[in-house]
Amino acid sequence: MTEDTFAFSADISQLMSLIINTMYSNKDIFLRELISNASDSLDKIRYLSLTDSSQLDSDKNLRIEITPNKSDNTLTIRDSGIGMTKSDLINNLGTIAKSGTKGFMEALSSGADISMIGQFGIGFYSSYLVSEKVDVYSKHNDENEQYCWTSSAGGSFTVKVDNDTERISRGTRIVLHLKEDMKEYLEEKTLKDLVKKHSEFIDFPISLLVEKTKDETVEEDDDDEGFDDDLTTKVEDITDKEKKTVKTVYNEFELLNKQKPIWMRKKEDVSKDEYSSFYKSITNDWDDYLYNDHFSVEGQLEFKSILYIPKRAPFDMFDGSAKKKSSIKLYVRRVFIMDDCTELIPEYLSFVKGIVDSEDLPLNISREILQQNKILKVIKKNLTKRCLQMFSELSENEEDYKTFYEQFSKNIKLGVHEDSANMTKIAKLLRYNSIKNPDEMISLDNYLSNMSEGQESIYYITGDGLDSVKNSPFLEKLKIKGFDVLFMVEPIDEYAMQRLTEYEGKKFVSVTKEGLELDESDSEKERFENDKKNAEELCQMMKDILSENIEKVIPSNRLSESPCCLVSSQYGLSANMERIMKAQALRTNTGMGMNSSKKIMEINPSHPIIKALCERIKMNKESKSNKDLIWLLYDTTLLSSGFTNNDPVQFSNRILKLISLGLDIEISDDNNVIEELKIEEVSNESTMEEVD
Repeated sequence: MTEDTFAFSADISQLMSLIINTMYSNKDIFLRELISNASDSLDKIRYLSLTDSSQLDSDKNLRIEITPNKSDNTLTIRDSGIGMTKSDLINNLGTIAKSGTKGFMEALSSGADISMIGQFGIGFYSSYLVSEKVDVYSKHNDENEQYCWTSSAGGSFTVKVDNDTERISRGTRIVLHLKEDMKEYLEEKTLKDLVKKHSEFIDFPISLLVEKTKDETVEEDDDDEGFDDDLTTKVEDITDKEKKTVKTVYNEFELLNKQKPIWMRKKEDVSKDEYSSFYKSITNDWDDYLYNDHFSVEGQLEFKSILYIPKRAPFDMFDGSAKKKSSIKLYVRRVFIMDDCTELIPEYLSFVKGIVDSEDLPLNISREILQQNKILKVIKKNLTKRCLQMFSELSENEEDYKTFYEQFSKNIKLGVHEDSANMTKIAKLLRYNSIKNPDEMISLDNYLSNMSEGQESIYYITGDGLDSVKNSPFLEKLKIKGFDVLFMVEPIDEYAMQRLTEYEGKKFVSVTKEGLELDESDSEKERFENDKKNAEELCQMMKDILSENIEKVIPSNRLSESPCCLVSSQYGLSANMERIMKAQALRTNTGMGMNSSKKIMEINPSHPIIKALCERIKMNKESKSNKDLIWLLYDTTLLSSGFTNNDPVQFSNRILKLISLGLDIEISDDNNVIEELKIEEVSNESTMEEVD
């Protein structure tokens, strides 16, 4: 029989080379992956049979069978699932690159465990951890022929029509030709232990071909030797021949997963180990879960569910791809329906794993019907409620919640943005560093309980990192007044705060936006008004010079140590949001998407630099150097306020001018000649102050 040879895709070939040539200690996972794939195949044929019962005519017995063969040194895993066509074998097992292959290899290079392979959709290739050659025989209802896929992982594989081996009515038979040092996987105890550890709660019977013995009574043959022919015997001795018991060896399939579905049992009857085993069987996660909830809903609507919070976020949680699939498996009266039902749970909770078994949904429900199904909407509402309840319970354990928040804080903040109905509940789960808590995160409730006397708002600042926001000039006056400010340093914070405008009756106030009002004493107000009046001429000059970049220049009492800051209007983009949008535009190659609005420049009229500029303008308003000084002040303020300088060349030129003045030299170019500044000498030493 002719066979066709195909080359593996580059990613698959690289993956197989990595698996074959690297020593991994936990090779056991290959069996879990193959059983998981078999279960998926059985789920598919059972789902098809809900609308077309003839799909099961070829084999009604849905099962998984494991057959060790010590004489051939092979291990066979067989299922009666949907099977694969010839094109399925070619595409799914080699020529079409899997999206998860590259991600898995990157995860491996970063120190991930080989046992995570199933999470990337490429678990079949773990077969080569223990095999030198793999044969895959498969029969699909759509084709009359049975095909055989074979590869020794040498960069290629073959596919041919199979008329030589046992005929499969429907499904797949995988034959692993084990490496010489892998014979332990032919031992009955080893295989039983692996199934119990990883696959006990698979929703189809898993049977192992085992060797058994039984006692049989047989008649002994007559043996005349040593007897005297003349010896007289009784009649009964002749008719009643002697019998003996012998042991007979035989093989039969033994069911390994005898437990009924774990979600059908009472919560108190399920052990922690059983929950853990079930979690690993439905998620392909090698690690344990962080927290779980097992519950049932009864009344007008009935369903049972087990939900799990993983310890780690999926590798592709926020990779910019399409809408995330749900990780909740949907069952209807113990029959698996689908494992990516996006209508079961909000997208921001897509990291939550588990199952839902409904008593009310129809068995033959389609995806189109699901989208409009009222029962499913009620289930979704209940699951969302239970998830938020889980998170709240988890927050009572500081260490566990820290682990959770490090992995899933973005999801919680996305929930604030997307789930207006539960916004207050979700807001209670938020945690932030702050001025008073730079090294540990606090909740909003904790923030409120420690607000200073006279503080009426919840203050926050957004930025691209803790270090940048900790030293921001926007915090100067708030620190003096003893007001705490929350540090929001993830891009998703900007979107969350567009929706979360208040909490427990207290409004959120961005300290980088205009309109920040801070109470002052009468003496402070009087001093500010005097300095403000003195700076009126400077404000007008700055507005005229910087008119293309700023909307207005106003004196402000929000600063104490810095001369100026740039703030956004109440509904304008913050510096951090501008940076985020520019980064997104670069990624998508779409341009900025919207022009950044003009900023408001707030000056500190009490600052020595501002006072000196005011005096300089009064003495010599027409000096050309005034423009350079104002531009230089704007440039430095732009950076200290978190914005990007879009004209770095001009900024550099102005810095060079300042350096030349300090060195008492003159630099000129085609466009500009530096005017020598008349600096009044106080002493023979330079009066330029060092700046930290």
